[in-house]
Amino acid sequence: MASLINQIQSKIKSKILIDYDMRKSTWFRAGGNALGYVIVNNISDLKTIISYADQIKYYIVGVGSNLMVRDGGFDGLIIKLGKNFNKIKINKNILSVGSGVLDINLAKFALQNLIKDFEFFSGIPGTIGGAIKMNAGCYGSQTADNLKRILVINKFGKLKYLKKDELELKYRSSNLTDDLIVLKADFACEYSSASEIIEKKNYIKFKRESSQPIKEKTSGSTFKNPYGEYAAVLIEKAGCKGMRNGDASVSATHSNFIINNGEATALDIENLGKQIIKQVQEKFGITLDWEIKIIGT
Repeated sequence: MASLINQIQSKIKSKILIDYDMRKSTWFRAGGNALGYVIVNNISDLKTIISYADQIKYYIVGVGSNLMVRDGGFDGLIIKLGKNFNKIKINKNILSVGSGVLDINLAKFALQNLIKDFEFFSGIPGTIGGAIKMNAGCYGSQTADNLKRILVINKFGKLKYLKKDELELKYRSSNLTDDLIVLKADFACEYSSASEIIEKKNYIKFKRESSQPIKEKTSGSTFKNPYGEYAAVLIEKAGCKGMRNGDASVSATHSNFIINNGEATALDIENLGKQIIKQVQEKFGITLDWEIKIIGT
């Protein structure tokens, strides 16, 4: 596999980091290594890398806020989209956003340009590519609300626009498979006053800071909310609040957050999650679904 990575490296300008410790690039700060990690700064390099899809697996990441790599590592390339995928443009009433743009930076850009209804992105840690794939949202808003279409590239290097209706965007899900890479998104935009936007943005900031363990090693909400229920309420009522496994624990601040208290392994975290699922299932007959993406062996 090393020779294959060397072959790919010889054809691209972006630097592949070999045997990369994914703890550096995930918010849990736990887990194993990837065969390679590369920040891809242009579409040409991206096309070259994915042209090897039948020989080496790849996985696209944002800032690692919603990702955990198992302790055995990931036997492929981790790809992060770099500077050429990190641009925002306004064309009349369309906001074109690169998939590498941080959610919070989109919220800031919208405020600077008096564009409303993007305030909720300030409460989501991650990038726009990931937000689209999982239809991320919070406090009553979601990515699908203003989305018009996205630009994707498939494993054969073909680019294609997909309209929102083609994505089957539902609560924390879409029909986008891992072999489709989101490059850009076009959103409809409407304008408002700075005071209205700031008020909504400050409300979201207050809610997050007062109810979530944002300064801990965590990957945000661990489980999706079941229909008509709140995962945090189910977890707490199932007796899981404060529960530990190794150096991982259920947050005392918000039951739907798992915390790495310092030296937790990915297995500690995953097994704690499995125990939560078991106890909630036994008490309520409801099976929680992971919101965190878990990859590797």
